Amino acid sequence: MNIATYAAIDIGSNAVRLLINTIYDNKGTITFNKTSLVRVPIRLGQDVFTDKKISKKTMIRLNEAMTAYKLLMNVYNVDKYRAFATSAMREASNSKEVIDFIKDKSGIKIDIISGEEEARIIFSSELKNFLNSDNYYLFVDVGGGSTEISLLNKGKVLDSQSFPIGTVRLLDKKVDENYLINVIKPWVMKITDRKSVDLIGSGGNINFIFKNSGKKEGKFLSASYIHQKYELYKKLTYEERIEKFNMKPDRADVIVPALLIYSSIMKFAHSTRIHVPKIGAADGMINLMYKTKK
Repeated sequence: MNIATYAAIDIGSNAVRLLINTIYDNKGTITFNKTSLVRVPIRLGQDVFTDKKISKKTMIRLNEAMTAYKLLMNVYNVDKYRAFATSAMREASNSKEVIDFIKDKSGIKIDIISGEEEARIIFSSELKNFLNSDNYYLFVDVGGGSTEISLLNKGKVLDSQSFPIGTVRLLDKKVDENYLINVIKPWVMKITDRKSVDLIGSGGNINFIFKNSGKKEGKFLSASYIHQKYELYKKLTYEERIEKFNMKPDRADVIVPALLIYSSIMKFAHSTRIHVPKIGAADGMINLMYKTKK
């Protein structure tokens, strides 16, 4: 048996995550074991979507996180890693300065990836049960700065698009809710074209909703359940969400715009169910790195 340790650092608009996996390869049977997952709420998007650049203060905080992650990867004897940034870093006018600063101070090299590449990376994760199905699925990944939507069928991506709408961008009113109606609705209706479509949800917010639903892994959530949660949380204050539902502060504010996006897309696609397989870009990146290691 071959054993390796891989890591991925996902630098999003809302949070920065480090995932470390121990990978067991037993004569071609590969198992990915989640060894460590760390998340810090850097909120790059609040800077970028307001000022078009990452502030010095946020850059220093990001570097501190990267330095800590580098030390953790050393402790875990990580064989290979990749750090990648998405929407906020793509749009920051000083992204090169930030990347150079992080590389110089922490030693970590950051790659900026496109929305389309982000979707492809997520597809490299454990989605076999869905990708090999004859059913149609609408894969929806809601981040802080962007939302990736892809139509899947029989192991193929039939259509895919990255939209500049996300939880932080909505929260800070850098995009109007009407964007969902004016831009995303016609696109979703066109690609689904009256097909029977289930959603596959990806992202920290939908994972939180599923975890607290009491559903067993592999089960789905209904569209009515998602809408009910949206209406419930929307009526509560930020402090009430933290107190009543034990939410982290950086979850309690973005949960409402996240549920608005998921609920809206389900309505546009006439979808009644959403599956939440707990996968993300970091999982996909590790799978992709290992599969292409040679």
